[in-house]
Amino acid sequence: MIGVIDYKAGNAPSVLNALRHLEIPAEYVSTREQLSKAKALVLPGVGSAAATMRSLDDLNLLGELERLVMREGLPFLGICVGLQIIFDYSEEGGVDCLGWIPGRVRRFPEEKVRVPQMGWNRVEFTGGTREPAHFYFVNSYYAEPEDTAVIAATAGYGVNFCAMVRHENISATQFHLEKSGEAGLKLLKELIQNKGDVGVELF
Repeated sequence: MIGVIDYKAGNAPSVLNALRHLEIPAEYVSTREQLSKAKALVLPGVGSAAATMRSLDDLNLLGELERLVMREGLPFLGICVGLQIIFDYSEEGGVDCLGWIPGRVRRFPEEKVRVPQMGWNRVEFTGGTREPAHFYFVNSYYAEPEDTAVIAATAGYGVNFCAMVRHENISATQFHLEKSGEAGLKLLKELIQNKGDVGVELF
């Protein structure tokens, strides 16, 4: 069973519906016990990094997430804010995040682009043979990893930014897989089932 983390501030229903549409067994998880029974975890995101971290803390999930993902190697997929909070720090609210991947989350340069970015954007994948495709974004901030080797895809919006990361058992997309039509569902399924040349080994 894939555990979709329901922290009352994210986009869990849309992600759960997408997984069920793909006929992938998935359930909401919101307690430490439920997390520990999942074969893999998905952290969706809508809202701010600060609100997400606060919600996870209120649910007493931060320590369990650290144990399962970082120490036991449980597969993890983050979406949108779920990507941003795996880094050390976010300028959005000036909040310390999970720190699973070194780096910071920065605000798009408002002198160059309208913030937030809302809509479809071209994503280019690093390595492999996957062709560029358009995915749906809603974000005012973007991740800046210290080690560019973790960047699995990029997009451009005022700056060229990290649109997807991979690192060992962790994968995350800045774009909304569940709102990106056929391309998003296809990539979601490939990530979950470890098919295709997405450059990650998960689930």
